[in-house]
Amino acid sequence: MSGLVMAAQLILGLSIIVTLHELGHFLAARAFGIKVEKFFLFFDAWNFKLFSFKKGDTEYGVGWLPLGGYVKISGMIDESMDKEAMKLPPQPWEFRSKPAWQRLIVMLGGVIMNFILGIIIFTFVTLHYEKEYLPAESIDNGIYAYELGQQLGFETGDKILTVNGEKVDRFKDITSPLNLMGADIVVDRNGQEIHLVIPDTFYKNFSRSYDLFIEPDNFKFEIDSILPGSNAEKGGLKSGDQIIKAEEKIITSYGDFRSLAKSHKGQTMDIVVLRNADSVNLVVAVDSFGLIGFSASQPPYERAKYNVAKGLKYGIKDGIGVLTANIKGIGRIFSGEVKATESLQGPIGIANIYGGVWIWPKFWYLTGLISLILAFMNLLPIPALDGGHVMFLTWEAITRRQLSDKFMEKAQLVGMVILIGLMVFAVFNDLLNYIFK
Repeated sequence: MSGLVMAAQLILGLSIIVTLHELGHFLAARAFGIKVEKFFLFFDAWNFKLFSFKKGDTEYGVGWLPLGGYVKISGMIDESMDKEAMKLPPQPWEFRSKPAWQRLIVMLGGVIMNFILGIIIFTFVTLHYEKEYLPAESIDNGIYAYELGQQLGFETGDKILTVNGEKVDRFKDITSPLNLMGADIVVDRNGQEIHLVIPDTFYKNFSRSYDLFIEPDNFKFEIDSILPGSNAEKGGLKSGDQIIKAEEKIITSYGDFRSLAKSHKGQTMDIVVLRNADSVNLVVAVDSFGLIGFSASQPPYERAKYNVAKGLKYGIKDGIGVLTANIKGIGRIFSGEVKATESLQGPIGIANIYGGVWIWPKFWYLTGLISLILAFMNLLPIPALDGGHVMFLTWEAITRRQLSDKFMEKAQLVGMVILIGLMVFAVFNDLLNYIFK
């Protein structure tokens, strides 16, 4: 069942992204009076399709091969490789008959639409699901430094002043993906300003361990609720309990307990709780994630609500931030700093990230992220991608010389071979990661 949920999320997410991408090309082409012969979600390889209908000059439909989608624009050399049509004299409604600047806008239409879609989704997630945020200045007790944070010089009680020279509004921005790839941080430690550095290689340790770094966990807590059937329930924990000792160590904050539980994954812990002024000794099992199955009381920090303006501001900030982090990651693959086998994800890998449980906030976040990444990837100067067409059109605009149809056909073929090779590599890599995980 979880496999079906993963596949359904992947198909729905990509369908939204691909449809909007192709709509960008479609709208730009129609705006300049260019005829669009086909608008398909998925490919109708060998002219086989699930269904289609024709309205005006355009056939709309869904193909059987779920590897993307396309619009067939008249007079354009694309993946259809329709050489016969290109042998006929150019017509006024064809792509090749239009000025270079109009053709350039048509080719950028999909990328622009994907970028807008990503920003809209991130803004939607911020306003609809997050609704509020934790201001960094509200954490008057300072952060809790877990092992990874301690390795960088952070100490529990540090108060974050600036990140890369700028004051941080939201606490979550301190540990954003971009900052995990390198940042300069100034903290207030007992009245002294201390300068700390997150090295540009830190994200490797963080992504491999999926461990805690620095969190707003430096507060006293009690158990708010117990997950039914969890180890916490089986161990006898109850709502309202206050954990005061675990494994003979005094627990003074939520971070203390989380840190100790993380170090006892797959083991049991002896804990002492304060219940109605009485001390109760319990033994609780810890799962492989370092959890026992309870939610803590809310931190005593004042939270701030997003309004529409802030939602849009942070939707743009979050979207551009994760996109920039991914662009940096791709750059490090080409420079050899990062192995492609560890970073590239194909359809199986993406489906696995979506997960076997349908969680709408996660679904929309990942869909927005993929939309932004595809916007960037499509701009790469590879023939058969939008970026390849943009590269050739830019050359034409500068030199005022149009490249021959024969050259464009060969370039398109080379680009398709490159893309197919990358797809085969990504799928094979996914299978290896899945089999030998």
